[in-house]
This record gives sequence, structure tokens and C-alpha cells, in this order.
Amino acid sequence: MTEAGRGADDALDEKLIAAWKAGDQRAASELVQRHAPALARFAVSCGARVDIDELVQDTLVRAFGSLDGFRGDSSFRTWLFTIERRLLMDRRRSEKRRPPAVEIQEQDVATEFDPLDDLMASEAQMRVRSAMDRLTPTQREVFSLRVTEGLSYREIAQAVGTTEGAARVHYHNAMRAIKEFLDA
Repeated sequence: MTEAGRGADDALDEKLIAAWKAGDQRAASELVQRHAPALARFAVSCGARVDIDELVQDTLVRAFGSLDGFRGDSSFRTWLFTIERRLLMDRRRSEKRRPPAVEIQEQDVATEFDPLDDLMASEAQMRVRSAMDRLTPTQREVFSLRVTEGLSYREIAQAVGTTEGAARVHYHNAMRAIKEFLDA
């Protein structure tokens, strides 16, 4: 997305936040509709495989609950990614203390594609996911925010709590590692 497009999105978010604070519940619904899909994509790309909707809902509930503390140092969307990232880290810590659960794999889900399309897409997706699984958690987050969500390095740095230069290095290293894995 271009800087102009992002600026317009930020301005719309600010307008919707002000409307919600003034009591307009529809503004909150519109904010949710605007940002929930990106939050879900980010969660999946960071390795979350179950309860994605619950994670997105928890992120939005936490954001709306602390909206008065949102200073606007970053975009609303970047702030949401930061909240979701913290929730993901909390979830990972608690999951390490629990025994592993059986989960349904993507290949178990029926699709609308014919079997060959499904096979090709599934194999490609598994290879990319395997490549991403080899990345460090920070590289995976930076890669996902850059590739999937189109965030700038400045926004990524704010979301993951690092410097802009470090975000660039993490992204470069992630791209190199994924290319090497896919070329092997």
C-alpha cells in the first residue's frame, strides 16, 4: 500500500475511533471489519493454528478496552499487531506448560478445488510453511508483517519492539533462509 493510501486509512481509523469514543457503536463494528482479517492472517503466519478467531477477538477486546491509552505514536493497525503479538507470546508460554493436543490438519479439510489443485496448493503451502517454521519467531513475525500485511519497516519495528534497522535485517535474513529452503 502506498504512503498516501496508508495515510487515508490512518485518518479513517482516527475518525472511527473518535466516533466510537463519542458513543457510536457502528464505528467500533467498522474498525473490527477493517482490521480483523489482517489480524487473522498475521496470527496464522506467526504459527497460530487453532482458535484464530478467539485470538483476534481477544486482541480487539484488549484494544478497545485500552483505547484511551492509544497515543497515536503508530498507526492503529500497527498498535493492533503489537497487542496481538503479545497475546501470541502469552499463548505460546502457556502452551509450553500444557501437554500437546491433537489438532485437525489443513489437509483434512474439504475444499472447493479439484484434487490436483488441492494437491499442488497444499504442497506449496506446506513448503512455505516449513520454510517459515525454520525461521526465528522474530524473523517469522517481521516476514509476515512485511509480505502479508505490507507494513513499512518503521511500522514493523513498532509492532515487534525493535529498531527499523533490525527489522530490515530480520526481513533480509528471513527472505534468504526461505529462498534457500525452497531452492533445496
